[in-house]
Amino acid sequence: MGKHVLLIEDEPNIIEAIRFILARDGWRVDTHSDGRTALQAVQARAPDVVILDVMLPGRSGFDILKDIRALPGLSGLPVLMLTAKGQSKDREMAERLGASRFMTKPFSNTEVLASVRELVEP
Repeated sequence: MGKHVLLIEDEPNIIEAIRFILARDGWRVDTHSDGRTALQAVQARAPDVVILDVMLPGRSGFDILKDIRALPGLSGLPVLMLTAKGQSKDREMAERLGASRFMTKPFSNTEVLASVRELVEP
C-alpha cells in the first residue's frame, strides 16, 4: 500500500491540518502551493495520491487535473479535489476531468483520512 501524498494547496492552515492528520497515520506528505509548477511537482515526486485544491495561484486545480489525466504515466493516479465552493458545477467539472473524489471545505479530519486511504487501498 502506498503511503506518499502530494498536497497541492496554498492555504497554510489547511496544509498544516492535512499534513498533521496524514503524518500521524503514517503517510509521507509533500506539499506544493504554486499552480504553475504543480504538474512538475507531481512528476518529480511520484506520489501514491494527490490532494489538489481548485483555487491555486497561477493555475486552477481543474487545469492541473486535466494535465495529470493527459499524461500516460499519471492517468490512473488517484486525485482528491478540494474546493471552498460547494457548487455542483465544480463537482461536475471535477468529475468530468477525472477527479477520483471531490471534497468541499470545510471538511472533517476523519473525512480526509478515510478518502485518502480508500483511494490507495484496493
